[in-house]
Amino acid sequence: MAFFSLSRTQPLTLHSSGDLVSENDRLSAACRQLGQAVTSHAVVDQAIGAVVVLGQVPPEEAWRALRDVSQRTNIKLRTIAEHVLAFAQGTDLPEPVRAELQLAITRYSRTTL
Repeated sequence: MAFFSLSRTQPLTLHSSGDLVSENDRLSAACRQLGQAVTSHAVVDQAIGAVVVLGQVPPEEAWRALRDVSQRTNIKLRTIAEHVLAFAQGTDLPEPVRAELQLAITRYSRTTL
């Protein structure tokens, strides 16, 4: 069975059912990736807020501090953000993260954890 699609760049295109399944799979994967990116962004934004409060630094400096910790510990930024949020709720920070976060906040302000 063949299907036709219309677009502004290609007025009439013939697609097989296999083409449509492939396109649906591609779009589903892209949608999942976008959903993960939105969730990850929200976690990082919340961690920036926590560092602003805990380190008494402006948001731009909190972002730099989180980025520095991620780069220096070779841990994904989202994972660092999750650790910081857990710390803000009363758990301990893993030692390498705690040490690097303290150094990063020191670099960007006079206040330390």
